[in-house]
Amino acid sequence: MAPTGKRTGEGTRKPGPALPSSAGYLDGQLLIAMPVMGDERFERSVIYLCAHSAEGAMGIIVNHPAGSIDFPELLQQLGIINKGEHIKLPENAESMKVLRGGPVDTGRGFVLHSSDFYIENATLRIDDGVCLTATVDILRAIANGSGPKHAILALGYAGWAPGQLETEIQSNGWLHCDADSDLIFGDDVDEKYGRALRKIGIDPGMLSNEAGHA
Repeated sequence: MAPTGKRTGEGTRKPGPALPSSAGYLDGQLLIAMPVMGDERFERSVIYLCAHSAEGAMGIIVNHPAGSIDFPELLQQLGIINKGEHIKLPENAESMKVLRGGPVDTGRGFVLHSSDFYIENATLRIDDGVCLTATVDILRAIANGSGPKHAILALGYAGWAPGQLETEIQSNGWLHCDADSDLIFGDDVDEKYGRALRKIGIDPGMLSNEAGHA
């Protein structure tokens, strides 16, 4: 799950000043896109950071639906279930969200999930409550009812080269806040951006107005 060095921002940027030492690295936290960012791929996005170090950063957008794709249909396409078997799927599989996780590796699925499920040598434990698994085995487990209690499937991810995320934060491209289970796994995908801003005391309406007059 290490960052690939592929850039997701607006062209090549030189590494900027590091984050304040008191902030440290932001893995396990949420990035919230500022309206002034200027990259439509990340407009109004909330990103859970799975990895952040001197090597770069990697995260999953948790509030952009992947078009009309639904999870049972995806299971059929992958041959995990046969046509018509979706009526037997457990409730959390039937309603599982399929999201657009970012512009890198969009043909690959990444499952963010609660830490009650773990596959040796395949699952990355990010913090006490959240893990990341990118093998088809977790999709089979969810389909047969033995998967994690909470999960979202993202197609693709967001990646930053060394120093790039720090530069974007210093340039007011991103805010960040502590993650919580509801913001990551909640069903109200369209409301996550506003709720993430309110979590750090910002009125989304005021932020949009200020950005419009910048």
